[in-house]
Amino acid sequence: MGRAFEYRRAAKEKRWDKMSKVFPKLAKAITVAVKEGGADPEMNAKLRTAIQNAKAENMPKDNIENAIKRAEGKDAAEYTEINYEGKGPHGVLVFVECATDNANRTVANVKSYFSKAGGSLVPTGSLEFMFDRTAVFEFVKTEGMDLEELQLELIDAGMEEIEEKDDKVFVYGDYTNFGNISTALENLNIEVEKSSLKRYPTTPVEFTEEQMEEIEKMLDKIEDDDDVQAVFTNIA
Repeated sequence: MGRAFEYRRAAKEKRWDKMSKVFPKLAKAITVAVKEGGADPEMNAKLRTAIQNAKAENMPKDNIENAIKRAEGKDAAEYTEINYEGKGPHGVLVFVECATDNANRTVANVKSYFSKAGGSLVPTGSLEFMFDRTAVFEFVKTEGMDLEELQLELIDAGMEEIEEKDDKVFVYGDYTNFGNISTALENLNIEVEKSSLKRYPTTPVEFTEEQMEEIEKMLDKIEDDDDVQAVFTNIA
């Protein structure tokens, strides 16, 4: 279909399989969602998505419930969602999405990751046009599911593309239609495993194996930061 799985997915998921890093990031997403729209997932679409993604990563039910309770407490941290954009080794473009309770700490850390790798941050908004922000939904293809019929059902909700890979179905649409597509899938009784807003490069770039080694070292540092929620690049 032309829109491949997120590049580096296998390598990235292997790194993110470290529970000590994954679960805190998922809990932070839950906290942000509760602070924004309340603790009732039925009334808070962002929280439903955060819980859904936590379950997809095998986060225990008790952990999820505890994260929601903590977010409701008076002493719960106040997180701000903030993005940073930069150029890394060999001109790779990097978009970093963060959730932080201390923006000064976060920007200092992210800036150091780029500078130590020979790169630098760029002004906010500089890379926006280099990425398509896309709503992505992933679910299992059940027996009897007709993708052509499903496509017709979802077009009015803003779906742009649908892809089948192995036993999974991936639905893509513009980020502004995230809520519409999510609601349409719920109405069709489709159990979504994961949903997110991703950034796909408009002009992917190929790098050599040697270049990728340097780039990956920097990306590893960025992704391991507790304040970083997601990282996107223009790697083909």
